[in-house]
Amino acid sequence: MDLKTLCELNGASGDERAVRRAILEAVKPLCDTVRIDRMGNVIAHKKGRVGGKHLMFSAHMDEIGFIIIDATEDGLLEFRPVGGIDPRVAVSKYVLVGEKRIKGVIGALAIHLQSAEDRKRVLGFDHLYIDIGAKNKEDALADCPRGSYAYYDNDYQEFGEGCVVAKALDDRVGCYTMLRLLKGAYDADITCAFVTQEEVGLRGATGAAFDTDADTVIVLEGTTAGDMGNVPKAQRVCEPGLGIVISFMDRASIANRELYRQLMDLAQEKGIPHQVKRGATGGNDAGAYQRRKEGKRTCVLSVPCRYIHGPSSVVKLSDVEAQYALAKAFAEQF
Repeated sequence: MDLKTLCELNGASGDERAVRRAILEAVKPLCDTVRIDRMGNVIAHKKGRVGGKHLMFSAHMDEIGFIIIDATEDGLLEFRPVGGIDPRVAVSKYVLVGEKRIKGVIGALAIHLQSAEDRKRVLGFDHLYIDIGAKNKEDALADCPRGSYAYYDNDYQEFGEGCVVAKALDDRVGCYTMLRLLKGAYDADITCAFVTQEEVGLRGATGAAFDTDADTVIVLEGTTAGDMGNVPKAQRVCEPGLGIVISFMDRASIANRELYRQLMDLAQEKGIPHQVKRGATGGNDAGAYQRRKEGKRTCVLSVPCRYIHGPSSVVKLSDVEAQYALAKAFAEQF
């Protein structure tokens, strides 16, 4: 399965079914055992040629999205974000809503009708609506009942010098890397956990952490690139095109120092483009693995992603390749 296919699947936190089905079908012929746990995680296990050691990779299947909470009397859908979304990037974007994937557009009060005070502030999600062309509340909720999910309606496209724009690059890049890793053969046992609900509190990984005897977990992620426009140099925590990002710390976890150094040295030895995340921002599933049961040795390998959590995120394919190269090299020598 390619990255395009993965990114164009819809799978917000709690609604990962389509992504899970596709991944399950892809991993079955590659693994010794595959199962789905109670959180909906896909746990794929591949026995090593030697055994004795057990390494886990983890990436989350879910993406940010929206959920319908009600409708106005004139048929506009009221909604809230699933995951961290800046409402400024949502206005005027096309979406697909509900099981029927009904086309809609996110709307706000036109600037001509806004007050001077309105123009000074960001309109929150309680001031935005999804317009599906319904004539009234009854028709709107008949097609898109409360609890329906909505997704950005964006295609995967390659552009520029090795760039890709798509929704859900966070974290389908990590899922794509794990699918590629499972095609290889390794001395150690390898488990790949495709987990749910990372965007709303690391919930899937919390369950997966209790259900593995691996003592080392490498989390494969996308992370915020800070190289745009007039962002000061000190805040450019990572940049697309410079290679895989190795994190020493973020708001959810602190990397195991020995593991962090092993990955840095290995990248240097193998000539794999890499960079250090120059900041302790964000958080990811490493926080769940590090703090459950007796704890796991963790480190995070991330692909720099511009405009993350928006409808049009951007990554460099060379960074995706670097993530795979370092993860594979580490698995081979583990």
